[in-house]
Amino acid sequence: MSVGRIIRGDACVAEGAEWLAARDPRMARALELTGPLPLRLRPDGFDQLLGAIVSQQVSVASAAAIRARMQAAGFDDAETVASAREEDLRAVGLSRQKIRYAQALAQAGLDYAALRDMPTEAVIATLTAVPGIGHWTAEIYAMFSLGRADVFAPGDLALQESARVLFDLPERPRPRAFGQMAEAWAPWRSVAARLLWAYYRVDKNREGIG
Repeated sequence: MSVGRIIRGDACVAEGAEWLAARDPRMARALELTGPLPLRLRPDGFDQLLGAIVSQQVSVASAAAIRARMQAAGFDDAETVASAREEDLRAVGLSRQKIRYAQALAQAGLDYAALRDMPTEAVIATLTAVPGIGHWTAEIYAMFSLGRADVFAPGDLALQESARVLFDLPERPRPRAFGQMAEAWAPWRSVAARLLWAYYRVDKNREGIG
């Protein structure tokens, strides 16, 4: 299998959004409300996945503070994290569980360059084999760090809630059913996710005005 279409710039996102809007009037209505969708591409590599682990179950501000302390202490690459003492990682704010996850990632020996050329299913399987990396983290990495145009995150609560409102569903779709629903948006499922996230923010702001 090939890696499929890679999103490299705003024009790719706009192309996907136009494709989705042409095939579903509800997607078209959402796009009218959101306007142009964000690119949201990020670098790939160890640092991105380490950041995802640090961010689990803490606020954005707390995660940023921990990352800043880790960088100040020199814990900013796989080699130093892998060989660090537990007490030193605790001192910068990592819990015992996150220390285990961070060191498992550091010791996993992932070939980040090779991930760029793997089919998305193989990328997700490779990443979720590392303790502390779940499907959501792997899907987000494929979507934004690898630029895959056709990957979705059906377990994401904001996507579920956005789809519930936009498609007038009786409840949030469960991940399995949501994944099946998203098949209609291939080969632009990553752009569909961007659109649903953007629509979620618009809808929440509209609720706040009332």
